[in-house]
Amino acid sequence: MTLSQAVGRLIGVREHVVDPGGGGAPRVPGPAEAVVVGGGIAGMSAAVVLAERGVRVTVLEAAPTLGGRLGAWPEALPDGDQMNEHGFHAFFRQYYNWRSILRRVDPRLDFLKPIPGYPILSSQWPTEEFGKLPPAPPFNLLALLLRSPSLRLADLRSMDRDAALPLLTYHPERTYAEFDDTTADELLTSLRLPDRARAMLFEVFSHSFFNHEAEMSAAEMIAQFHFYLLGNPEGLAFDCPDEDYATAIWGPLRRHVESHGGRVLTDAPATRLDRTPGGWRVTTGDGTSYPAGHVVLAVDPPALARLVGASPVLAGAAPQLVERMSAFGTAGPPYAVARYWMDGDVRSDRAVFSGVSRQATLDSVTLYHRLENESRRWAERTGGSVVELHAYACEPDVPAEELAERMRAELVGLWPEAAGLRVRELRARVEAQAPAFTPGSDRWRPGVRTEADGLYLAGDGIRTEFPSALMERSAATGILAANHILRTEGGAAEPVRSIRPRGLLARH
Repeated sequence: MTLSQAVGRLIGVREHVVDPGGGGAPRVPGPAEAVVVGGGIAGMSAAVVLAERGVRVTVLEAAPTLGGRLGAWPEALPDGDQMNEHGFHAFFRQYYNWRSILRRVDPRLDFLKPIPGYPILSSQWPTEEFGKLPPAPPFNLLALLLRSPSLRLADLRSMDRDAALPLLTYHPERTYAEFDDTTADELLTSLRLPDRARAMLFEVFSHSFFNHEAEMSAAEMIAQFHFYLLGNPEGLAFDCPDEDYATAIWGPLRRHVESHGGRVLTDAPATRLDRTPGGWRVTTGDGTSYPAGHVVLAVDPPALARLVGASPVLAGAAPQLVERMSAFGTAGPPYAVARYWMDGDVRSDRAVFSGVSRQATLDSVTLYHRLENESRRWAERTGGSVVELHAYACEPDVPAEELAERMRAELVGLWPEAAGLRVRELRARVEAQAPAFTPGSDRWRPGVRTEADGLYLAGDGIRTEFPSALMERSAATGILAANHILRTEGGAAEPVRSIRPRGLLARH
């Protein structure tokens, strides 16, 4: 434990128990069945917990592969198949619930390797380094203010300290009551920060949630600032798998669920829900029906809206859920991912992962040949490199290949040596599945429980009563949904943990 973590623990910056679990039999005492719609982080987290406790669980995943926005699949290249992925994800160390699920298949999490450094690149200003701060507040905040080239003492004197106070006073109810109708852009403007500090310290942060700050709730940005910087003892350091997601995560988790009696079916899109005397029936695209007493809907917002709209029974069973779908079912802005297989490499001192500030399209760069073993072997064999470019919230209605080339041109402006690399292969795509966190959305954002008995929701757009985000929110809501089912059936629940529930200066 570092000094910053020790001091942080004294002021409550530590792992907190949200749900202690327990309270029932190690396995459900009678027969119980559940269908989980969606085989991403949320759905598989629910399935793992349910299967371990003796619930006969069936996972229905619409895609050919598991993982959702953490998915991976083989690409046929001229010199042999290579795995491709949905996009880079940082496995932060305060992802307690997601890491608990992953420990089922790797108890020591040996497949997660630390990523040294976390630079923010800019064509206008010197690089900002996030990953080497002390792990816990208040030392990490003090170090950021002392070390950052983007924010100097004179800047602190000129900023509006009253406007900055909400960043330190996060409260799970008051923050949303006071700031959910304000945009993140309006909040950042009120701080009166220098443009450089705003761009390098805050805008990069808000883009990471797949939303534009002009369209994102200020309350949500405050909550995530608390979750990632000011409320956890682990800091901004993160780890990443040393193999592709299918090899490291989804294959092992699938085998784990199946070894406990569960079924995991891919190419099985759920198309309709119906009520039965025994609970629910989920119908898939080929007409097959899956009856169960409990259902967890763990799909992205647009898919959830389509499924709810195609299930007339929910108009009577869960009218509030149906009403909320018109707003919730609209995803955030599109995002683009381009993976390049190049004929050479960038400079050896370039970071494995870099955030990017104030480029028109490009938000991050990942050097997969310095991260994952398969890409590393390909690069060693060919003398090339595997580079992923990611736009978290990009311009709509632009073809994926055009966005890819825009991002590559912007990379050349940041890393000039990239201009000399010839493209051997490109795989690019644009999707819009991430949840929107628009101003006012907390009022209609659904939680894990619905009005209908035995019907639950999970995913990174689902509301939680404790700080969470991205992969961790997906895992936590999946576990919470499983816990509701287990308690109904007399089984012991799974512990759920999170970070300090309130800001450093928040009133109780």
